[in-house]
Amino acid sequence: MKTERTENTNKHFWQKFAKLYAPFMKKNRSTYNAICRNVTPYIAPDKDVLELACGTGQLTFLMAGTAGTWTATDYSENMIAEIKKRAAVCGVPNTTYEVQDATALRYNDGQFDVVLIANALHIMPHPETALKEIRRVLKRDGILLAPTFVYEKGVPKLLVAVMEKIGFKTYHKWTKAELCTAVSSCGFEIKSCDLIEGNPMPECVLIAGRGRHERA
Repeated sequence: MKTERTENTNKHFWQKFAKLYAPFMKKNRSTYNAICRNVTPYIAPDKDVLELACGTGQLTFLMAGTAGTWTATDYSENMIAEIKKRAAVCGVPNTTYEVQDATALRYNDGQFDVVLIANALHIMPHPETALKEIRRVLKRDGILLAPTFVYEKGVPKLLVAVMEKIGFKTYHKWTKAELCTAVSSCGFEIKSCDLIEGNPMPECVLIAGRGRHERA
């Protein structure tokens, strides 16, 4: 069975881009701050949080200190190497950093209170596989936090085309409504899906409960 690690052609892009990612994303600080304002009500000192696709810690270092434990993961070994370097300067003591494939997580069923996956579902060939794994590792009353770029009106198509030309592939060009449908079809119960200004396109800050019904 193929996983994101073996099938997703974006991994090569992230491996090459890891050292430049943190400086490149500095211009998005206002977007990350807006995401934090939307999702931090679901993070508390009694919560165990799993972060998927953590990159070099743009959200990790803003929010991890408010959780009980924070497990930051990425499927790019180079991204994890970079976040560990940054953690030596600005890390928090309750946080661990691991290489993980979002479609084949090495965690127990019901291990986490919250799973955060930011700007990653749309660049996975099979996000439904990752969503199934997220439901598995969430507690029954667990929460999914999934800020995701969406393709509403005004998205700069030329920029998207250039990014794909240099090796960054977007597999799903969802609108806000389509993102909600994709997540809810995997068993989650949508709590909110607010649009915020993002760069280079809007973000839908999707928040969902795990849902009570088990999926095959």
